[in-house]
Amino acid sequence: MKLGGLYTALITPFDEEGILDVAGFRKNIRSQIDNGVDGIVPVGTTGESATLNSEEHKMVVETAVDEAEGKIRVIAGTGSNNTSEALDYTQHAMDAGADAALIITPYYNKPTQQGLIKHYTKIASSVDIPIVLYTVPGRTGVNIQPETTIELSKIKNIVAIKDASGDLDQVMKVLAGTEDFTVLSGEDYLTYPILALGGDGVISVASNVAPDLMSELIHSAREGNWDRARELHYLLYPLFKVLFVETNPAPAKAALDLMGLPAGEPRLPLVGVSMESRDEIKKVLEALKLI
Repeated sequence: MKLGGLYTALITPFDEEGILDVAGFRKNIRSQIDNGVDGIVPVGTTGESATLNSEEHKMVVETAVDEAEGKIRVIAGTGSNNTSEALDYTQHAMDAGADAALIITPYYNKPTQQGLIKHYTKIASSVDIPIVLYTVPGRTGVNIQPETTIELSKIKNIVAIKDASGDLDQVMKVLAGTEDFTVLSGEDYLTYPILALGGDGVISVASNVAPDLMSELIHSAREGNWDRARELHYLLYPLFKVLFVETNPAPAKAALDLMGLPAGEPRLPLVGVSMESRDEIKKVLEALKLI
């Protein structure tokens, strides 16, 4: 299964009481569909999976599948630092009708590479759903080394990796060492170079805010229109950077709020961005004519 294209790492909107805003979540998904994304990723890091309880997590996945209605793909975030819990979430995503599961490396535990192999092998052998590996060492404290990714790619239903390591050398090793394996950027600002190296797309934070422009960037590159893709890369570069001016997803939520879209504040221990950061985000949105 090839999962190339643009996938939005959806924020999870909350109301003023911090309760899941299901209607707002559905509205955001419809906006994503209307603006040409290839798929959505609910309950990833950007979706604040770490502060959703199990019932909320599963509700978000079910809602995403229902609202997508097969028009776009749904890659459900199902990772955990507990292999048993990750397997439960992955089984649920499969039963709910998700197209694939995004499984982050176990955080805090800091498993060895052999531990990662056993973790992913256990999950992959227990379900019949395509699995996307997710390495983001800045968040989890552990990286999936390229040799480990290459080994795991030999498992039939491990079909892709979201690489947010920030290491292009690692990306190149994976691309060179695998066949029929999808490599997705996990960093918006590295998407263009990863596509140029042979990558297949991105799981994007920025496409919460500018899905139409991100979709054009991705598809321009994949169709060989590198001049237009590069132009869009530099146009969007300030957005890529400002959305990480504070801890994700607080800046993305501030941007959506400024645009009048459902967002709400992040859940503790994260907080909303400072006024200085909000002003900075506003300037970037104005420059892109998004507000």
